[in-house]
Amino acid sequence: MTALPSSPRATEGIVAQGLTKTFRTSVRRPGFGGALRSLVDPLRVEKTAVQKVSFSVGPGQLLALLGPNGAGKSTTIKMLTGILTPTSGEARVAGVVPYRERERNARNIGAVFGQRTQLWWDLPVRESFTVLRDIYGVPEDAHRSRLAEFDRLLELSEFWDTRVRHLSLGQRVRSDLAAALLHDPPIVFLDEPTIGMDVVVKEQVRTFLRHQVEQRGRTVLLTTHDMTEVARLAERVVLINHGRVVLDGPLEEIRRRFGSTWQIHATLDHPGLDAARLPPGVRVVRQDGPRTVFGPDGSAPPTMHQALRLVVERYRVADLALEENDLEDVMRAAYLRHDSAEAGDSAEAGGGAAEGGAAGGSDGGGAAQASARQGVR
Repeated sequence: MTALPSSPRATEGIVAQGLTKTFRTSVRRPGFGGALRSLVDPLRVEKTAVQKVSFSVGPGQLLALLGPNGAGKSTTIKMLTGILTPTSGEARVAGVVPYRERERNARNIGAVFGQRTQLWWDLPVRESFTVLRDIYGVPEDAHRSRLAEFDRLLELSEFWDTRVRHLSLGQRVRSDLAAALLHDPPIVFLDEPTIGMDVVVKEQVRTFLRHQVEQRGRTVLLTTHDMTEVARLAERVVLINHGRVVLDGPLEEIRRRFGSTWQIHATLDHPGLDAARLPPGVRVVRQDGPRTVFGPDGSAPPTMHQALRLVVERYRVADLALEENDLEDVMRAAYLRHDSAEAGDSAEAGGGAAEGGAAGGSDGGGAAQASARQGVR
């Protein structure tokens, strides 16, 4: 494994360098005979879930780790939380290698998994908080002040005398968020925390997370399929697909690269349009009298806001409406672009192999015929 460089920023946040995780599983052969043979001589296959994943998150930052189902997001988080040991690569979380010092790492992190709870099913929420206070050794005064802050942001006191088994999904996730932060960890991992919630509770949770990042300076790694959540919380996105990082950058930059299909709907003061005055990179998509729709021309289009300014400067406009790809469309375009590039690389590699086979066809054919003649003899 390659050792990570030491730096104050790396020891305070999350650093992943070349993380790879390969699972080995046994595959059952078909039929009864195959099942018996698998008992004696099991067929083992390897599957690489995460391959050379590298990124870092500094203090006071929220990073959205995005990707389709099965892309490797949860496996990456399990390595960073110390649940799994990577096959290769290295990770540090708040200066700790999580899978080597699991107990120390557990004190530095909080984690919320949308489908699981760390609360005790038959205890009231407040008693679960008390148990966690004793486990982490949180002083009574600090415990009380943190609970008061969480209650102010998440309205916990409405249900914290209710047994966990009787909580709604939104109440349970809010309680899990508070439980994950009771010991004041600098690092927080959130894996689909708001799945299945109603819009009111989702916004409450988002407000809480913004407070933790902006006011408390926590480092947050979030995975989600809710693009509204990403748009309102994250400034930076890491896109992972087939176990590999395919994009890492500011959300606005990704929007510019993959979401350029904006349209400007304008009502002009006169029905005629002087095409010579069109801004560079902008075309007329359609026109119906004074109603004109502008869009990018496919060359080097300006951003929607730049185009809007240019259109207003060059034409007399009575009314305007803007339309831009939402974040789901942007991410879908990024996935498809990556899959197309991979398919092209595979086809090119296959073509090279085919050419190599054709080039050696005469020699290979002679060898094959010689082997066939020997077999007949």
